Amino acid sequence: MERINRVINEISKKVIGQDKLIRDLLICLLSKWHILLEWAPWLAKTLSVATLSEVTSLNFNRIQFTPDLLPSDLVGNRIYHPDTKEFSTKKGPIFSNLVLADEINRAPSKVQSALLEAMAEKQVTIWDETFKLDKHFMVLATQNPLEQDGTYSLPEAQLDRFLLKSIIDYPSEVEEIEIMKKYSIDQVVKVNKILKKTDLDILQNEISNIHIDENIYIYVKNLIFCSRNDKEIKEYLLYWASPRASIALIKVAKANAFLEWRDFVIPEDIKTMFKWVLRHRIILNYESIADWLTPDMIIDKILDKVEIK
Repeated sequence: MERINRVINEISKKVIGQDKLIRDLLICLLSKWHILLEWAPWLAKTLSVATLSEVTSLNFNRIQFTPDLLPSDLVGNRIYHPDTKEFSTKKGPIFSNLVLADEINRAPSKVQSALLEAMAEKQVTIWDETFKLDKHFMVLATQNPLEQDGTYSLPEAQLDRFLLKSIIDYPSEVEEIEIMKKYSIDQVVKVNKILKKTDLDILQNEISNIHIDENIYIYVKNLIFCSRNDKEIKEYLLYWASPRASIALIKVAKANAFLEWRDFVIPEDIKTMFKWVLRHRIILNYESIADWLTPDMIIDKILDKVEIK
């Protein structure tokens, strides 16, 4: 746990005022799952991911998603060599540990399909060959909700593959001043490598062994079933939370307990992370939009309705 605190401190040298973002990134990394980051540009999303790769010794690639992006730009392609009359495989930028899919909702469905295979199966198909990705492969996707021109809605199946949807907030007044002081001068901020891949394997194994009482499983089941069966909640939803939401909530609760220096999960772990796990997994219908409701408002209603027994 001491190493995790050192990781957080190192990232904070470069990333100011985004403590929640740093924590969300670590939760997903330790849970071996993907994360969706949302809000306006210039809020250190890319900087946070790049710094995370520096501190954890993981490879990092950034892919700018655009409407004209092709699947081969993502996964790679087969190249013909006229001199030898043979083909060779050129692997794309997705063959990395941390892959930043910048403005993911700007790419068309063919690209999303190729990315979904990598996210779901941790493998990539190039022509008739299938390649396994590194076990530490993780997609960190960003999207800007303020722009609608030239964007595509992500498929529900792909949204379900993200462990968390983290909404990035603006820095405070004090943090804004600190950012200006640090980045208004030409000075390179260096960070130290804290974790190796073997260290990460050990931490991930420790989290998987964190204890969860049977009552916690029942509580999670009741929360998810409330989104499907409660009459008041159902009338506002087009799609309800899938079983993958239940699995994600358990994984996130374990990681949150670990970051709180506990080897067991308590209901507060579920309540703390429930909104981050569910907000991209429930799809609102026209009635909810007409009533000016948001996914977070619906989630708050679910939390109010379900009690831990």
